[in-house]
Amino acid sequence: MEKIVYSGVNEVIYKEKMANGLTVILLPKEDFNKTYGLFTTDYGSIDNHFIPLGETEPVLVPDGIAHFLEHKMFEKETGDVFQNFGAQGASANAYTSFTKTSYLFSTTSKVSENMTTLLDFVQEPYFTEETVEKEKGIIGQEIQMYQDDSNWRLFFGIIGNMYPNHPLHIDIAGTIDSISEITAEDLHLCYRTFYHPSNMNLLVVGKMNPEEMMTLIRDNQNRKEFKSSEPIKRLTPTGDQGHLIKTSSIKMPVNRSKVIVGVRGDDVLPEDGMGLLRYQTTAGLLFQLLFGDTSITRERLYNEGLIDDSFGYDFTLDRGFHFADFGGDSAKPEELSNEIKSILLNAATSPDLTEEKLTLLKKKMLGKHLQSLNSLEFIARKFSQMSYGEATLFDLVEVIDDITLEDIHEVRSNFIKEESISDFYIYPEEEK
Repeated sequence: MEKIVYSGVNEVIYKEKMANGLTVILLPKEDFNKTYGLFTTDYGSIDNHFIPLGETEPVLVPDGIAHFLEHKMFEKETGDVFQNFGAQGASANAYTSFTKTSYLFSTTSKVSENMTTLLDFVQEPYFTEETVEKEKGIIGQEIQMYQDDSNWRLFFGIIGNMYPNHPLHIDIAGTIDSISEITAEDLHLCYRTFYHPSNMNLLVVGKMNPEEMMTLIRDNQNRKEFKSSEPIKRLTPTGDQGHLIKTSSIKMPVNRSKVIVGVRGDDVLPEDGMGLLRYQTTAGLLFQLLFGDTSITRERLYNEGLIDDSFGYDFTLDRGFHFADFGGDSAKPEELSNEIKSILLNAATSPDLTEEKLTLLKKKMLGKHLQSLNSLEFIARKFSQMSYGEATLFDLVEVIDDITLEDIHEVRSNFIKEESISDFYIYPEEEK
């Protein structure tokens, strides 16, 4: 068991790679009463084209199968796993993203029992054609709910513009038609390929004895048999994404128009983990300077009536893709889109990109980050999202402190390109 000390944030983690390939990370927090367990596989909605473990021919599985599999993992022949966690005083949940599926519990008691339950139910699949057919109706209702959510449609609208030839633009839950094609055999195929321990990691954070916890996990894994690991052969598009749709729109029953501007990252990213964490953080600082609460440009857009409190922005960096998006409700959506594009393309001379403003923003970001480390929920949620190789969110203090205005401009010039910008609108339906 390796001990890693992060003196800058006064944190210590314990790390071990099990004989079966599972990576385990323990973060003891003795001042807390709660403990979180987060079991994650490097498998998400975009991983629908691959060569199955032990085979040579590629397969294309239905869209939404990773999310469908997440749902089905909780149902066993003996009953619902949620009830097991509840009986042991724990709450449980799971979620699927573009590239990951995670299962988690939180508890203030019976930590060992709940950890065993987490490991066992994720590593013991149970699917039948009957239970799969039953689940299709449930997930179909979830898909329809998201289709009625205008903000969800706005987000996937801009992704569809930026990545029209990539599975990224498909809703994580799939479509009504795609999930209707899923079989129990499909689920077993995906499970065997992507749920091997070598493609997974386990994070435990909160009150625990690290030696005892690692022994429990080690013994649990040693009692189980797994096939030898093989490199996963994903056939997801990477590199140059090619065609980009410059603009598109839909109509929905909304009171005000919505607009979102997206910038697809086509630049070459760093290959090392610390470089990726630095790039993500630098991009985040760049967009906070340009569109954050204290920026001159945001205040102007607000005063001109182009934005309201719904305006927001985000930067996403994940396996094989990265992009930024900016938008919200607006009475003048086309004008707002043009303003956002102008701010981005003319950022080299922006009055918001100054040494003084960067220094203040870095202090604010550092303070917020350090405060967030007092939240077990934050650590459990963000640790895997902000981990690139050996770099973790505990390296963020050093990374933030080291970023310069020159770094900001380097990311700006490499990332923001006119040919990589798109916009998407949602307009109110005409009154009948």
